[in-house]
Amino acid sequence: MFKRFFFPAMGLIFIFIFNSCENKTEVAEAPETEEITVALTPSNKEIKGELFTLNLLDLKIIKTINKSTKELTTTPFLRGSLKISNNSTNILDIKEMTIQYLDISENPIPYKDGEKKAKVSFYGGSSIQPEKDFKTTLDVKVPMAAVKEKSLNKIRTHVVYIPIPLKRESMDVLLKME
Repeated sequence: MFKRFFFPAMGLIFIFIFNSCENKTEVAEAPETEEITVALTPSNKEIKGELFTLNLLDLKIIKTINKSTKELTTTPFLRGSLKISNNSTNILDIKEMTIQYLDISENPIPYKDGEKKAKVSFYGGSSIQPEKDFKTTLDVKVPMAAVKEKSLNKIRTHVVYIPIPLKRESMDVLLKME
């Protein structure tokens, strides 16, 4: 007799539990941010230095904005390609390259607190043989103020390199021992 009441009662409890649970299905929300590409003119630029030629190719700024407020949500990036051609008879060992953003008065556009300065990374070595090229992608941060106020007018590159072989000089100093 116990089995007659127990099993149907348990069955009703399970049916009640499963039917009373809400069916929680999550609806995917549309992204609240949007990535926008801003073209730069000219998008390709060749700059000749004393020992090398710098080519900046396909330059553009990528910014992420909040769709509803149209405000920048993250630090924008300067993207494109970088090609350095060695025009000298020496090996050029590129140590560092930074990019500085200037306004129309040629004043540097400052970074806000927490923003990192634009430093180009060189992966896989940066020694360039004579009459050869070094290519890499350009993906560096841009100060938010440059994009918000549309004050960007010029990009200044700073390249630190060592020509190899280094020049050495020997000199003799005459001494007399007493």
